[in-house]
Amino acid sequence: MKVLTLALLLSLPVAQLAPPRPLRQPITQVTKRSKGGRWYFAATGHAVYCYGPVMTVPRANGDLQRVATFCRDGSAVVPLKD
Repeated sequence: MKVLTLALLLSLPVAQLAPPRPLRQPITQVTKRSKGGRWYFAATGHAVYCYGPVMTVPRANGDLQRVATFCRDGSAVVPLKD
């Protein structure tokens, strides 16, 4: 009887202990909007990749300036060269 019990216990499947799965990185605003971006020419002379719309905002002196929004470098607003 002991041999039968021992054979039955040894034939049962043993669960493998797997390492815990890594947690997913939280999705930020920029990575969530990663589709549909566009390259723009910034007023500084550099190219920037932005996801948001192009807007016209007033300057301090009253003139209007075009800006791109939600850019990949982390800035919310980048002045564009006209």
